[in-house]
Amino acid sequence: MKENKYDNPVFFEKYSQMSRSKEGLAGAGEWEDFRKILPAFSGKTVLDLGCGYGWHCIYAAEQGAVHVTGVDLSEKMLEVARAKTSFPQVEYVRSAIEDLDFPQESFDVVFSSLAIHYLEDFPEFVQKVRGWLKSGGDFVFSVEHPIFTAYGSQDWYYNEAGEILHFPVDNYFYEGKREARFLGEDVVKYHRTLTTYLDTLLTGGFSLRRVKEPQPPERMLDIPGMKDELRRPMMLLVAANKL
Repeated sequence: MKENKYDNPVFFEKYSQMSRSKEGLAGAGEWEDFRKILPAFSGKTVLDLGCGYGWHCIYAAEQGAVHVTGVDLSEKMLEVARAKTSFPQVEYVRSAIEDLDFPQESFDVVFSSLAIHYLEDFPEFVQKVRGWLKSGGDFVFSVEHPIFTAYGSQDWYYNEAGEILHFPVDNYFYEGKREARFLGEDVVKYHRTLTTYLDTLLTGGFSLRRVKEPQPPERMLDIPGMKDELRRPMMLLVAANKL
């Protein structure tokens, strides 16, 4: 996660034009499924890792969270988040996720949206999260699906006419660093298997509550390219509780 593409002005400008940037949670295809597996936020202390524009922090505050800490490495992201946020119980911290250090049992909920696949050491991260959570606390996150990250390029295979043939899946069990193209830039991500995601939680002091592979909602299927998202999973959503 210490790679910080989002403070690159060109990259940040491209990101700002994405529907999830302009429309917030309503512009995120996974949001309708994600919202269903979130815990109740009323009266809770919440940590959002990789908070970006702060949309989820604002949502948690709207739902009654008493304190929300949003963390992101990008100062440009945090500038937007602070400008959008009117809730006094929300604070933003600039830091790499790997460098964070909170007191034990500080939070009722730890949340992360599409950030964990930038972390190299998932088991170490899970143990840090477990330490930060209160007993019975919720850990809810989204990551790019292992099918989506396995090959590395994260693009379709096309025929000579430019039509989609299929999505490549290869080297699935070879976990580790991948170089992908995102918004015209080379971005480093880390591939891990579905087993690694789920079994690390199950053997690391968590119980699984929900697992979902989100599909685009019906209202988005007319957006160009969105129906192709039904051909392979792009994201994995997980909700777990600290034992």
